[in-house]
Amino acid sequence: MDTLLTAEIAANAPRYRRKSSTFIDGIHDVPSEVGNLAPAQLYSTMSGRLFHSGRIAIVMVGLPARGKTHICVSMARYLSWLGVKTRIFHLGDYRRATVGQGGHVPQDYFYPNASPASVMLRQKILKKCREDIYGWLNHENGQVAIYDAVNPTASGRRALAKEFAKHDVQTLFIESFVDDQEILKENARNVKISSPDFHGMDPDEAAKRYLKRIETKIPVFETMAEEELNYVKMINAGQAFFYNNVSFNYLSHRIVFYLTNLHIKHRTTFFVRAGTATEEDSYKADAPLSAEGEAYAQVMAETLMRHREQERQAIIDQGGPDVPLRPLTIWTSTRLRTIQTAEPLEKLGYKVRHRSQMSQINPGVCEKLSERAIRNLYPEEVEKHELDPYHHRYPRAESYHDLAVRLEPIILELEREQNDLLIIAHESVLRVLYSYLMHCSTRDIPKLKFPRDEIIEIIPAAYQNEAKRIHIPGLDPRMIPGSPEDIRIPVPPGFDDFGKQLSPISIPAMMMGTPPSATEVTVGFATGDRKGSISVSNTGGLRSVSGSFSGGERPVTEKIVNNTAKEMVEDKVEDED
Repeated sequence: MDTLLTAEIAANAPRYRRKSSTFIDGIHDVPSEVGNLAPAQLYSTMSGRLFHSGRIAIVMVGLPARGKTHICVSMARYLSWLGVKTRIFHLGDYRRATVGQGGHVPQDYFYPNASPASVMLRQKILKKCREDIYGWLNHENGQVAIYDAVNPTASGRRALAKEFAKHDVQTLFIESFVDDQEILKENARNVKISSPDFHGMDPDEAAKRYLKRIETKIPVFETMAEEELNYVKMINAGQAFFYNNVSFNYLSHRIVFYLTNLHIKHRTTFFVRAGTATEEDSYKADAPLSAEGEAYAQVMAETLMRHREQERQAIIDQGGPDVPLRPLTIWTSTRLRTIQTAEPLEKLGYKVRHRSQMSQINPGVCEKLSERAIRNLYPEEVEKHELDPYHHRYPRAESYHDLAVRLEPIILELEREQNDLLIIAHESVLRVLYSYLMHCSTRDIPKLKFPRDEIIEIIPAAYQNEAKRIHIPGLDPRMIPGSPEDIRIPVPPGFDDFGKQLSPISIPAMMMGTPPSATEVTVGFATGDRKGSISVSNTGGLRSVSGSFSGGERPVTEKIVNNTAKEMVEDKVEDED
């Protein structure tokens, strides 16, 4: 066991996502692409450290069920998004790796007057964790190390700050102080009571017993009041903040600003495409929804309402509390198609807010050009784009990086929102926001798919987010496909390869690209349990396209990821670090 880094052991645990999957939150992944820029990173340096801020250790403080892990994971997500090299070191991972699979620490492990054997075990675990922190900061050019542990005593925190200072590392303590019993019970219910000890028990009673167990196991806890230390005290999930000596560099200000927008209350985020418009592929024309788009908006609203009620009923059936659904807020861009897609929900009384930053990516000169035309007109740009589709921008266009920078205020509001949230936007915007919540790399973002027959649901959990997709039934297959990735831009009907509108006379001429002999080509396709074919025929110089589709109905709700919140924390039931 001692020959392996416990951080590597933790990184290979089942709850961490497969590197090939963008459907499982990758916040705990160890980056394999050295030098790859983060989604919203504005610049790079030789050292890999930004904002002239040196190295910082963020030390979490607080009893279990106070949302510490949620805070440090959210903070790592935001800092990594900005390009700050950040890694979380959960002390609980090191304890589990040390005691082995299914092992337990001694009963007095957390007591101040623990037995010599418990003290030695505790020191061994702490030593391994801190060695990894120093190794990452010193030898891997890390900038922010987040140390997730209870850190219950003032003397221990002072000693820790002195130890980091010897290694030229600045220390910022963040305490999550919670004395609101409702917040404590909700946190315990959501994360901590999947133990067999609580099986079949009323969730409220189980939460009370768990919190009582914490008081027994960790009898001494001193809230932060050390005047010489740099710290932020977050009180009752963000209801109030107390700061002490946090003005030591620019990055510390960014961290504090982010914390003021953060909360630890449970809420769900939904992503959905806007309905089809009368000028579907036009960026400049702010076109209204087509008749098909209006029908889609209605079906989507009904599907979402039905799903939320089914989820509430499932909680009740499992012994959960019979409480009303959380309020739902809807965000759209200022584009007409997104506003009209939200109208069926607005008529039901839901609040809709319009965000100008959420407008789709600007295609520039490539609007309405086919891939063939783009390759002919801009061969050098195409070559650059294929090398880096995330950062490259065509003439007068936006890149995905530009879009990510534009969306940073939306990300902060996303963290601040306490209601369930539905975001209706163009696929390019959904790609960027989804990649923030699921920690996708810049290589993956341009390829993310959001077909119209799915509502994507992001469920926050302490260690990583979980994603589901909810099938929208009964849609025309022709309106389902997602937007093309990279430069595969479709040309709307009635336009040539160069985006010019065709006259009624010129349209037949454009179809005469093959000899007038009768030919037909049929291409079959299959996806899951559905199949079909597309036929292209030429008769008398005119080209026609036809297609067929058949197959079984997809399930109404299909999970993208196999792991669930219960599975993610089942090895952390005894986690009092």
